[in-house]
Amino acid sequence: MSALLRAELLKLRTTRTFVTLVAAALVLSLLVVVLTTLLTDDLSEDDLRSLFTADFSSLFILLLGVMGMAGEWRHRTITSTVLAAPNRLALLATKTLSYAVAGAVLSLVVTVAIMAVGTLIQSAGGETTIGIADLADVLWRNLAVAALLGAFGVCIGGLVRNQVAAMIGLLVFAFALEPAIMGVAPDVGRFGPTSGAPNGVLAVESFGGEDFLAPGIALLVMAAWVGVAFAAAAALLQRRDLV
Repeated sequence: MSALLRAELLKLRTTRTFVTLVAAALVLSLLVVVLTTLLTDDLSEDDLRSLFTADFSSLFILLLGVMGMAGEWRHRTITSTVLAAPNRLALLATKTLSYAVAGAVLSLVVTVAIMAVGTLIQSAGGETTIGIADLADVLWRNLAVAALLGAFGVCIGGLVRNQVAAMIGLLVFAFALEPAIMGVAPDVGRFGPTSGAPNGVLAVESFGGEDFLAPGIALLVMAAWVGVAFAAAAALLQRRDLV
């Protein structure tokens, strides 16, 4: 398992896709923070906490997880991968864990960068800043969400072998279907895997006046989504032909 994990992490950090997504998440997140802090006066501590959770790392690692698993089928590397690691359950577990680690690393880089830049701009302008304890609280929440979404993305890629279909389906679900459910049936929508539960972990106060789940419960809900998706993907992977 450890050898498989090392190999998967090596594959991740040496691919252009991962480097590109890290750069894109960093640039876009910094752009949002810089523009918001420069153009908005009198940001409160709660505003800054919300701003520092609004990074793009979770979205990118979710899509990267899909690409990492579904891409094995698209690029026809699944046969050689399984020959190198015949235990398919261990293979899926390793990929899931490696993308969870990648999500946490990506979020760490992006979150620390936007916190540093945002705090510097606020401090230079004599505006409100937040303390180390609050920054650390935001940081662990961001890392937890990114790690779980990275793992969830791998499981979705295991369920839907068509990489393009899986990515488009996830985007539609995350940006259209789940918010619609949240608006129509908030008691159901707040348990959603890509928006509802993550917002609970991030301690977002409400959506349209409806509260999200408490952070601890939301974290368990996200872990449950990963577990269910992993079990379904593992069952399919065990039965699927590789050609």
